[in-house]
Amino acid sequence: MPKEIHAYEVLRRPVVTEKSTALAGQRKYVFEVALGANKPQIKDAVERAFDVKVHSVNTTMVRGARKKNRYGRPTGDVPRWKKAIVTLVEGGAIEFFEGV
Repeated sequence: MPKEIHAYEVLRRPVVTEKSTALAGQRKYVFEVALGANKPQIKDAVERAFDVKVHSVNTTMVRGARKKNRYGRPTGDVPRWKKAIVTLVEGGAIEFFEGV
């Protein structure tokens, strides 16, 4: 049984890149989510936060990278994070992303 996460703690931030902006035209929106969040929790959080109907949720873990100083020696790590691509039903849109 996964640990329960409050719906407002599931979504961390929207991911705004060229690819995610292009996906918005296909009713797909990209978010950084909590590491322990599962697909039903992400679906519920998006539906509550933006008042839309979600068709499907795809998730992936983004691997952290090694940071290097100017001499090429490792100095630390960028933490890993979880990405969710949320597809909305036909006719759905999130106004937050419109016009980006």
